[in-house]
Amino acid sequence: MSLLRSVPLFAGIEPTRLKLIAYTSDTVAYRAGQTLCRQGDPGDAAYVIVEGEAAVSIATEAGDYELATLKVGDIVGEVAILCDVPRTATVTARTGLSALRIRKEAFLELVRQFPEIATEVMRGLAVRLSRTNDELARARNLASAGRDGGR
Repeated sequence: MSLLRSVPLFAGIEPTRLKLIAYTSDTVAYRAGQTLCRQGDPGDAAYVIVEGEAAVSIATEAGDYELATLKVGDIVGEVAILCDVPRTATVTARTGLSALRIRKEAFLELVRQFPEIATEVMRGLAVRLSRTNDELARARNLASAGRDGGR
């Protein structure tokens, strides 16, 4: 419960409802370099980072490209769940990492039952989409400069 209270996504949730979240999630730990989820795999759970950092990367023709760093309080894996699509990126622990693993069915039920969680998830997705678009534009510019010999 105290772990959940420390996560911004759940900060506004009343204690009795936090118990439901605690009951439906698992605490998982990863060592630096371990993969939480891999691009293309089915989305079976979302993860809320409780401790540590993780790198989010996508596979490109030129190799893996890192899009973002996840920190405490960040959620990942929700796109695959919400859109019922394969994982859109690979997430790798950059440091020792602890996360809450919320299974797909439980995550969808939380979003249905708690509008404040749905709002926070949407806000986080919008911010991430904006950052991802910026990163992809930067990657295209770098690739274009490389093809043009830096001209």
